[in-house]
Amino acid sequence: MIDFNISPVIGNEMDFISETILSHKICGDGPFTKRCSEWFEERFHVNKVLLTTSGSTALDMALLLCDLKPGDEVILPSYTFSSTANSAVLCGAKLVFVDIRPDTMNIDETKIEEAITDKTRVIIVMHYAGVACDMDYIMDIAKRRNLMVVEDAAQAVMSEYKGKALGTIGDFGCYSFHETKNYSMGEGGAILVNNTDYIERAEILREKGTNRAKFFRGQVDKYTWVDFGDSYLPSELNAAYLWAQLQKAEEINENRLAVWKKYYKAFSEITDKVDLPFIPEYAKHNAHMFYLKMKNLQERTEFITYMRKRDIFTVFHYIPLHSAPAGLKYGRFSGEDKYTTAESERLVRLPLYYGMAEEDTRTVIEETIKFYGE
Repeated sequence: MIDFNISPVIGNEMDFISETILSHKICGDGPFTKRCSEWFEERFHVNKVLLTTSGSTALDMALLLCDLKPGDEVILPSYTFSSTANSAVLCGAKLVFVDIRPDTMNIDETKIEEAITDKTRVIIVMHYAGVACDMDYIMDIAKRRNLMVVEDAAQAVMSEYKGKALGTIGDFGCYSFHETKNYSMGEGGAILVNNTDYIERAEILREKGTNRAKFFRGQVDKYTWVDFGDSYLPSELNAAYLWAQLQKAEEINENRLAVWKKYYKAFSEITDKVDLPFIPEYAKHNAHMFYLKMKNLQERTEFITYMRKRDIFTVFHYIPLHSAPAGLKYGRFSGEDKYTTAESERLVRLPLYYGMAEEDTRTVIEETIKFYGE
């Protein structure tokens, strides 16, 4: 059997978890949390990185920090995970969905401005498959229209836009370390606070509305409930697991890219039958996934069935949010759905994970080509 995903295991995870248990410090913000946060801050040149319980709660924090009010509008792609939308709904905002680009599957930056109204406050971009949106174009709109930008970079750790790490360009960036991501802590995430005006508020929001972070730094003599907050701190056990991954970040990245490149080279021979991922010149991706786009929904369904019979697990991805029950309830689609639904129905993801055996990669390639041969 060839699984679709196997979460990465480097080898030091158990040692670090044991160290955490023996230290009797298993709640949030212990030494491993600090190491992980500092690793991201130093490597990606971020003002502040705070680990969270998930990528979803990182998004929740980001949208809460945007200070949305009921009735405000948030522009986002329909082709994304529900968490991207839920975070705006949590704040009482109205969702305004925008069509995607068929080449990258990212939000179509040229459709954003026409979706803006006097109620628009935030643009959320999602870097699909770790491939960057056109951030210069989007940030220019945000600057001219006085809007905030949140990067849903859940899939994009180690990806770049013109040499700058994804998640570090908008006001806030959000990472996920779910077991399906390139770097995992089981369940977990991080918020990147790029706008320094929001660092203190982010710390307070994350610490149940208290100034506890300032207290531990010796900046105040006691910590007090000062504003609304919640508990977004992951367990130190999760952070210990993530730290093992980050120590081998380059190795993981290179290993995944090697599999991605094998797929790309092999399937370049059947581009008359399938479309391959497109990487713009401005983007450096992290091989979060490899997908093929087939002729239509029927062909994709037949392919998934064919591969499953051969014990190869391939999957499709998002159902467009704007046509889902919650999407109809909380939002509207701006303009024409020219590509979102049509492209989503023909996309299929192939197995790709750190440590994937060469034999398994070869089998996936061979069976895919056989499917088209038949």
